This record gives sequence, structure tokens and C-alpha cells, in this order.
Amino acid sequence: FLPAYPGYDENVDPSIANVFATAAYRFAHLTLQPLVFRLNESYQEHPEFPSVPLHKAFFAPWRLIFEGGVDPLLRGLLGRPAKLATQDHMLVDAVREKLFQFTARLALDLGSLNMQRGRDHGLPAYNAWRKFCGLSQPQNEEELAQVMDNPDLAKKIIELYGTPDNTDVWLGGVSEPFVSGGHVGPLFSCLIAMQFQKIRQGDRLWWEKNGVFTNQQRKSLAAVSLNRIICDNTGIRKVPKDPFLFHHQGTSYISCNDIPAFDLRPWFKIGE
Repeated sequence: FLPAYPGYDENVDPSIANVFATAAYRFAHLTLQPLVFRLNESYQEHPEFPSVPLHKAFFAPWRLIFEGGVDPLLRGLLGRPAKLATQDHMLVDAVREKLFQFTARLALDLGSLNMQRGRDHGLPAYNAWRKFCGLSQPQNEEELAQVMDNPDLAKKIIELYGTPDNTDVWLGGVSEPFVSGGHVGPLFSCLIAMQFQKIRQGDRLWWEKNGVFTNQQRKSLAAVSLNRIICDNTGIRKVPKDPFLFHHQGTSYISCNDIPAFDLRPWFKIGE
């Protein structure tokens, strides 16, 4: 979805699109687990600071100060899987019925907030963005069922909105089945990829642009890995080989000592 860097284009606007910030990139709300996992050095449940229900972690920075710092939380992100977003289980109750309940008598609903925000921002509805991305625009329940690959879900959407044209873009986007190899549907895949391309092509100081760094400096930057960044900036000493994938504890975890360090030699000046 993101081709090789084509170079800087002064005609590309790198600013963040309203639909990206307000709808498309909020797909990840569906990947939230009901717990904030906190793990020890062995990536097991922390004996002193166990995992916290998500709704009790909001607006609680004191937990970082008095309950083990950031390392157990980072291990929780690395060592536990994200929730799989499915059409029959989109949001966990922690954000659907208990959002901010820890500090307020009346809880909020994250899905409702997302749709309200889209309307406040004046976002066009679902089919308008499908058209923008060159996708089909379903006009009735039968056509929507084909897009969603789910007749029951299509029926519920039509009962709620009357027509696909009225559907909030966030709800329509997160309801679509995943594209092959992805965790979003065709609409959000289009909008997210387009935003990332514009951020890259429209940035005159993008690190891959000729003249920003030397060839050797770019090579050094390209070799930096997320697990090396974690090792350099936390007290964690063992990380997954690929932090973006969930692995059970074992051979897929490596010591920070075995991960190449960031090579700063291309920045050295002669005589230093």
C-alpha cells in the first residue's frame, strides 16, 4: 500500500487530512484490550504491579510514578496481543460503557464520540469517501451486504441509517472486512495509505530526500529498529525480534546486546 519513496513533490500537501485524524486512524480503537497489561522481566504478569482494567487507567499518571514506571507497560504492549477487531465484537465494554468512569459519574461511549466528532468536523458520509477512493457506493441493503460480506450487519446499518449514504464514515469504515494482509477494510486502507504517502512526499525535510542526509547517513538511519530504540531508552533488556508482531516468550525474544547499535560514524567530522 505504500510504494517506494518517489522523491519530494512541492505540490503535495503534507498536512493531516480531517478524515484521517477524525475517522480513519481511529480504527485502532477496535484493537484495545480490556486490560492494560503490566509484565515483569520474564514477560509474565507482574507480581507487584498486576495488569489494570483499562477503564481504571485513564487519567491515572500516578500509576507510572508509584507502580513500576513505564517498563512494565511497554512489556505489556510487546508481550501481549492486541484485540482482533471483528464485525461482531468491535469495542470492549471498557470504552463502550465505562469510558472515563474512573473520574466521572457518567461514563462515555468511544464509538459514539467518534461519530459525534465526525459530524462536528463536517465529514461527508461513508459513500462519499468510498467514491473518493474509487470504490463502489452501495445504494441498498443488498449491495451493502456484499461490501460488508455480512448480511446481518448490513441489515442493522440500514435499520439505523435508512441508507448507506447516511452512514457515518467511522462506523462504515470499521465495519468493512479486512483487506488481504491488513487490519482495516478497503476504505480506511485507502485513506491511511494516502495520508502516509502525502506526509512523506510533501515533506521537504523527509529523511530519504536527496540532500537531507548523505547516502551513508541514510543507510545508518534505515538500519535502526524499533527494538533497538526500546533498548536504548528503557530498562528493558530483552525484546521480540519484531516488536510489531506478537510472539510467545521464547526463541522469538532476543537480548538487547544482540541488536546492532545505531551507527553514528557517518556523522563524524574529520579530525573528531
